Amino acid sequence: MVRKYFGTDGIRGRANGTITPELSLKVGQAAGLVFQRGDHRHRVVIGKDTRLSGYMIETALVAGFTSVGMDVLLLGPMPTPAVAMLTRSMRADLGVMISASHNPYDDNGIKLFGPDGYKLSDDVEREIEACLDSDVSKKLAKSPDLGRAKRIDGVQDRYIEFAKRTLPRDLSLDGLRVVVDCANGAGYRVAPEALWELGAEVIPVGVDPDGFNINKECGSTEPAALCAKVREMRADVGIALDGDADRVLIIDERGRVVDGDQLMAVIAESWRDDGRLSKPGVVATIMSNLGLERHLASLGMTLARTAVGDRYVLEHMREHGFNVGGEPSGHIILSDYATTGDGLVAALQVLAVVKRQNRPVSEVCHRFEPLPQVLKNVRYKKGKPLEDAKVKTVISGANARLNGNGRLVIRPSGTEPVIRVMGEGDDQVLVEEIVDEICEALTQAAA
Repeated sequence: MVRKYFGTDGIRGRANGTITPELSLKVGQAAGLVFQRGDHRHRVVIGKDTRLSGYMIETALVAGFTSVGMDVLLLGPMPTPAVAMLTRSMRADLGVMISASHNPYDDNGIKLFGPDGYKLSDDVEREIEACLDSDVSKKLAKSPDLGRAKRIDGVQDRYIEFAKRTLPRDLSLDGLRVVVDCANGAGYRVAPEALWELGAEVIPVGVDPDGFNINKECGSTEPAALCAKVREMRADVGIALDGDADRVLIIDERGRVVDGDQLMAVIAESWRDDGRLSKPGVVATIMSNLGLERHLASLGMTLARTAVGDRYVLEHMREHGFNVGGEPSGHIILSDYATTGDGLVAALQVLAVVKRQNRPVSEVCHRFEPLPQVLKNVRYKKGKPLEDAKVKTVISGANARLNGNGRLVIRPSGTEPVIRVMGEGDDQVLVEEIVDEICEALTQAAA
C-alpha cells in the first residue's frame, strides 16, 4: 500500500504548504490514539530544531495530543538523537522531533519515535495514516481527561552527560582545538558545551539561529566555510553537524572534508581493536564507496549494503546484530549508544581515536583511497525510463565493461522525478564514459 503522508523519514514538506497546522493537529491526535496502550497517564515528548515554522507545528501538535488525553513535555531545540534518547529515558509513550534535517528553513517535518526510541515501523505508520483520514471526534478525551503541556528544563544537560558517557572516564579532549559548526540548528547549545566540558578548546560557529539560517551556507551540507575556519584558526579538527544534528562530517587540520565512509572505517577498526565490535563488519548503503568495502575486506571485515536511507541501515543492523553502520553523508548509527544517527556521539568516537593515537586527523581519518565516483541525475516527465529496452542494453554493456572493477548504482529518486546514475571504478575515464552513455540513453527514453 502506498503511504499518503509518511516518507522514508517521517512526514516532510513545505511549511504551511504540506505541513500545515491542520495536518499537525491531526498527526497529534492520530499518533496519540494509536499509542494509547493501557490505563496509565500517557505522555509524549516533543523536540524541534530552529526553524521559524517549528513554533506553529509545535503548538498544533500540542493541541492534537492534549485533545486525546496525552500529557506533553516540550523539550525546545534539541538534536533528533536526544529526542530519541529522552523518549526512552523519560518513559514516554511517544517521541516527536519537528525537523526537516538538512533541508532549507522553509521545509519542515514530523518524525515519530516509539517508546523504545526507535523510528516507527511501516505497519505503525500505516495505522497512524488510517487514523489520520478517519473521523476521530468520538475518540477525543472527555473534559476531565484532557492532557496537560509544560516545558521542561534540564534536558540539555541530560543529553550532554549521555554523550560524554560514551567515552572512557579517563579520556580527555584537553589540547584539542575544535571548530564545531552546528548549522544554526538543533545542536547549537549542546554540542559546543559537551566538547568544552570534555576539555577541548572550542570555537563554535553556526550557533546563532534566527529561524531562517538553518543549514544556510553552513553545516554538513555546506562545509566550505568550516574548512576555511579550521585553516584560519589552525585548529586540529572541525566538526560539521546538520540541522537536526543526526549527521556529522569531520574536517581535518588541513581543511579537507572526511566523509561518513572514512568515519565508519575509523570507528569500526577502533571498536574491533577494543573488542567492542559485535560483528566483524559494518552496515552501509549502496552509495558507500567501493574503497571502503575493499579496505574492510583487507582487514577481515565485511560491508553489508542496504537500500539508501538510514532506516534500512538500522533495520539490517538490528536484524543481524551489527553495532556500526551509516551513510557517506555522515549519518552514523552506533547502536550501543543510540537508536538513530547521532552526529555528536559519532564525532566523539573519532576524537577519542585521535587522542589515543596522538596523530593528526588527516592521518587518523584517511583509512583508504576512495575509488573515483561519478554521480549524475536525469530528470524525466513521465513513463519509466529504466524499463526501456535500449536503456537495459546500455546498462548491461556498461557492467560488462567494468568487468568487476567497479560498480553501477542506478535508481529512481524517492522524492522527485529523477533517475540517479552513480558509477565508480578504478578507471575514472571509463567510469565517466559509462555514466554519460547511460544518462544519454535515459534522456532519449524519457523524451
